[in-house]
Amino acid sequence: MKLFRMKSFLPFLPILAVLFIIFPEGVQAQRPIKIGILDPYTGPPAVYAQDALNGFKLALNEINKTGVLGSKIEFTTRDTKFKVDIGLSMAKELVMMEKVDLLVGTINSAVSLAVSDYARGEKIPFIVWISKSEKITGEKGHRYVFSTAENTYMAGKAGGIALSKKPFIKYWIAGDDYEYGHAIADGIWRNLKALKPEVQLIGQSWWKVGEPDLVPYLTSILAAKPDAVIVCGGGATMTNSLKACKATGFHEKVAVYMHTATDHAVLKPLGREAPEGIMGTMDYHFYYPDTPANRAFVKAFQDAYGNPPGFPAFHGYITAHFIAKAYQKAGVIDKEKFIDALEGMVIDSPVGKVEMRACDHQAVLPIFLGVTKKVPQYDFVISSDIVTFSGKDIMPSCEEIKRIRGGR
Repeated sequence: MKLFRMKSFLPFLPILAVLFIIFPEGVQAQRPIKIGILDPYTGPPAVYAQDALNGFKLALNEINKTGVLGSKIEFTTRDTKFKVDIGLSMAKELVMMEKVDLLVGTINSAVSLAVSDYARGEKIPFIVWISKSEKITGEKGHRYVFSTAENTYMAGKAGGIALSKKPFIKYWIAGDDYEYGHAIADGIWRNLKALKPEVQLIGQSWWKVGEPDLVPYLTSILAAKPDAVIVCGGGATMTNSLKACKATGFHEKVAVYMHTATDHAVLKPLGREAPEGIMGTMDYHFYYPDTPANRAFVKAFQDAYGNPPGFPAFHGYITAHFIAKAYQKAGVIDKEKFIDALEGMVIDSPVGKVEMRACDHQAVLPIFLGVTKKVPQYDFVISSDIVTFSGKDIMPSCEEIKRIRGGR
């Protein structure tokens, strides 16, 4: 009887061998991994949200060819309309109704902080891919929140270092009156003042998010005669800020620095009419660094969507790869094991290797400082004279993060 059973079993051995190769020990075929994405898909910020989503989808097309844990990654989107209450409501809907395994988004720092607090309470992972407030992975950071975006600490330190080497003494700060605007202003000024104590802040101007007419603000600033102006606008205002500078000649009368002034998504709508000579920082350019990995990413994105990727696309792309690799390492669809796997993980990206730092769940990213300039090969303005700040040189130490979090 035993011999008969063994002989009956033999024809199935090749099939079992194949299954063992596909699903090695500790990894089993499972249901699809469900991602809930929160971002503003209406209004001016939608251009950034869509760019991030396209980068995410491009990565998923690659990832899902082979799958993760014997299945695929699926996603569902919700429109936050750039509002905290709506964003929080949509996060709850994705978790309770759609039963997503983790949340991803958003462009609005205030929305991200609210969703982060909710994620901590629900013990569900939340990956921020555009919002830049340093509070997200700093003083408000916790086990369930991660960031694949550069933050205002990193951008602020890069900007502070750059401006400290300039001859300017009298500064004016202006920008969007919300979480990100104030966070980037504080980051830049804090670092600039530490490196060059003699600088003076002679005034500030804050306008509502999405303010259509910035000319009166710029006119008032010029009357105060600052040496330089630090403009701290978000996605809803940056292009308009550059447009107002060009229309008034503001940047020709005073030095101007804007964190995202050199971003393609900000500059593209203005074409060759964007102002030249404005200093800015960004963590991704489709034309820099000119490496095989970045060229391959840009070509794939252009082939899929007809235009080059902006920084949100880069963040969406690396977010998807972090997710896939973490689940693969975890070996199971489990929230806590996913978090453990993601901590300290390193992936290859268009700008080189990117680490998800374990101590604060912040991606270690470079920052590129440049000046807006027209060049023959493009019909839009790009960043020129680029200087690179490595992520490790502009991030707080893990000891500082612990101190900021009160020992947590």
